[in-house]
Amino acid sequence: MSRQQLVRNPAGYFAGFPRCVQLTLCQLPLSLAMTAAVLAAPVGWPGFFESALCRAALALLLALLMACLMLPWQRFGPYAPLSIPVLDLAAIGLIRSGGVEDLPDPGILAVFPVLWIAASRLPGPAMLSISFFGPLLTGLPWLLHDGPSVDGYAAAILLPFITLAVSIALLFERQRLTAYLTAQLHVGRERERLLNDEVSDLNDALAAKDDVVSTVSHEFRTPLTSIIGNLDLALSDSEQLTAPAVRRIEVAQRNAERLLALVSDLLMSANSAVHVHPRRTDLAALVEASLGSAQAHAAASRVVLSMNVPAPLWAHVDPLRISQALDNLISNAIKYSPDGGSVRVSAGTEGDRVLLHVEDDGLGMTAADAEQVFTRFFRSPTVRDGSIPGAGLGLSITKAIAERHGGSISCSTRLGSGSTFTLALPADGAATTYSHPAFG
Repeated sequence: MSRQQLVRNPAGYFAGFPRCVQLTLCQLPLSLAMTAAVLAAPVGWPGFFESALCRAALALLLALLMACLMLPWQRFGPYAPLSIPVLDLAAIGLIRSGGVEDLPDPGILAVFPVLWIAASRLPGPAMLSISFFGPLLTGLPWLLHDGPSVDGYAAAILLPFITLAVSIALLFERQRLTAYLTAQLHVGRERERLLNDEVSDLNDALAAKDDVVSTVSHEFRTPLTSIIGNLDLALSDSEQLTAPAVRRIEVAQRNAERLLALVSDLLMSANSAVHVHPRRTDLAALVEASLGSAQAHAAASRVVLSMNVPAPLWAHVDPLRISQALDNLISNAIKYSPDGGSVRVSAGTEGDRVLLHVEDDGLGMTAADAEQVFTRFFRSPTVRDGSIPGAGLGLSITKAIAERHGGSISCSTRLGSGSTFTLALPADGAATTYSHPAFG
């Protein structure tokens, strides 16, 4: 809400209702009071309906209530609805002038239209003038009549001062509320400015972090490639090396390749987008290739791999990127599975989507960890405590690949009962243009 809105309508009375309903609610207190008077009139004031002025007042009040409901007030000016409480004062004046015997002074009913006027957007001087002279004028015809007693004259003169006091109190309250809301608005804007500054600083820090990651990764990639190449050359001439030397070189080669894979993941995570080139691809062949590549890792961990994928299973994807995503999911499943466990890959179609499921019976996760599992660099406390190697990048990269294809990835897990990751990808013939960012 803008400052102007706060100042012009500080209380926001009935702000959620249509204009006609708002006006009807403002008119309702006086209408209910007059309904009670009409119901009591046959017993208490038999002459009420015999008075032409009283009947005219009742007709006017009924017409005003119908006008609140039926007129298109949104087409009129902002002060047009105030004609209703002004005419209410006229109706009260007609009842006071009706001369009904034993009828209590109805002038007190002027409080209802005065409250409406006092709570409106009318400027202070005009509002105070109507609040005083309106009730005063409703009593003038009555005062000029022979009926009123001394008490009646006192009540007729006192009433305008009472309504004026009520209006002054409401005016001060409105000004106080306006000042309070204006101050709160200023505080809110200041907080918003500080928050924007903090967000900008955070974005700058994240951008700087990505620059550092990208630069360091680039600097690492070249010497690592050289190291792996020279280790390959040394192993190709292993006849001249002793068996212990060969084993040491193989250990160095495995760790260098592992470090190069980590550097590649860091470079990919630092990029702002993942580029994909979708085409008609048999996912069954990709799953089989990924399981074949992971066989050595699974055998070393004594984990059994199995697949239940119909062949062929066509999808519109980038085979290179989906192979990368499958490698990440299967590698993670093997890594977190216990000795003697199993990793199962299954697939099927659902509408215009192909669903790939990678299921393990390993550590599992808590619900809180599952919500963050696709966040960059996130590793659950259980994994960190277990000293399981990893950088927390594989699943975030897999999520980026899925979203870049227009698909998604989800995780179903329970602590100690394994996890199932489901990759949803467009089936063959789906749209080919996507614009998802790689890392949010």
